[in-house]
Amino acid sequence: MLSDRHPILLANARIVDPSRDLDIVGDLLIAEGTIREAKKGIGAAGVPEGTEVIDCRGKLVAPGLIDMRAFIGEPGEASRETLASASQAAAAGGVTTVICQPDTSPAIDNPATVDYVLRRARDNAIVHVHPMAAITKGLEGKEMTEIGLLKAAGAVAFTDGAKSVANAQVMRRALTYAGDFDAMIVHHTEDPNLIGDGVMNEGEFAARLGLLGIPKAAETVMFERDVRLVALAGGRYHAASVTCADTLEVLRAAKDAGLSITASASINHVTLNENDIGPYRTFLKLAPPLRMEDDRKALVEALRTGLVDVVMSDHNPQDVETKRLPFAEAAPGAIGLETMLTAGLRLVHSDEIDLMALLRAMSTRPAELLGLPGGTLKNGAPADVIVVDMDLPWVLNPNDLKSKCKNTPFDEARLTGRVVRTIVSGRTVYEYI
Repeated sequence: MLSDRHPILLANARIVDPSRDLDIVGDLLIAEGTIREAKKGIGAAGVPEGTEVIDCRGKLVAPGLIDMRAFIGEPGEASRETLASASQAAAAGGVTTVICQPDTSPAIDNPATVDYVLRRARDNAIVHVHPMAAITKGLEGKEMTEIGLLKAAGAVAFTDGAKSVANAQVMRRALTYAGDFDAMIVHHTEDPNLIGDGVMNEGEFAARLGLLGIPKAAETVMFERDVRLVALAGGRYHAASVTCADTLEVLRAAKDAGLSITASASINHVTLNENDIGPYRTFLKLAPPLRMEDDRKALVEALRTGLVDVVMSDHNPQDVETKRLPFAEAAPGAIGLETMLTAGLRLVHSDEIDLMALLRAMSTRPAELLGLPGGTLKNGAPADVIVVDMDLPWVLNPNDLKSKCKNTPFDEARLTGRVVRTIVSGRTVYEYI
């Protein structure tokens, strides 16, 4: 339930703000939809009349998360997810801004569809929603969209969603044209010809399961091509989902060369590996597929050092008819808006990564890359804030999830830490009771 936008004081909290490397115990004051102050010892006496004082002793206060890659079914596939259901799921997971993908029906490839999504979000969503628009018309990889007009309409970046632009000339033109508008190209790096009929990571485990594998080279070859195209054409480029150590080496070299290249990893790839598929669990059939444990560890280390810039949910709802099938026939994808943060806290609790680095990759860095005002607790910033009980144990019951589809890879998982309050523009939009 949305509350009125009255002043709120989050008192006695551990306040972590990656935008300033701030980690203190103190109070955070919210008024008129913005952050007024975050410091030690504001106290109830120093706040406006009518302020709601919330004791957050023992809890974390941080910027709301910004999820850079989530599929929402509007327009055309509302049976999988709507803007309303996705935003409810996002709020429950501490995601205050969702970046939706253009692979809808029809695709988000013209200004009218961008405007439709923004208007529907304003009317139905309880969190901020911004669309990425398509790189190519109809996501067909042939003809470039009107990037300038789409950006003016409100698209925050450009991607063909889960499809790769196989034609190098089209990608070169897109990078060149996007550079004129300081627009970012976000690319799914999987060579469709190398994927072939593969359904999981190529290797011993796939062979034992009797499943066709997808080589890591399908990702690395496409990414290496893109790096050379960025060097040729310029422009801002973001790899939508890196998954393996080989790709990370190419990414490191590209960054060392000064190219404007950044990358995301999904929460699934930094917390799970191919062995979690176990007895053909289709909820863990993903694109790109889960990799080996060595690759997962390499991703976490890249995240820790900042080589990988962003962690995203890769939220991809699939209904029963497309998931309750033999593994080779099931559709790829998993939901993740509600579990992105709590799954990431596994890495914090196991000392694989520190909390500041995780929150930076889920909030501050996406805001910087997309030019959005969130991801910070600085004075005057929008009051998109989450309160987290870091030590609260719980078991995920898929029936309790807000998403329309329940295809979570963390089905019945034992988790520690969850969002207990989500504030968007100064209003409480979710509270865990």
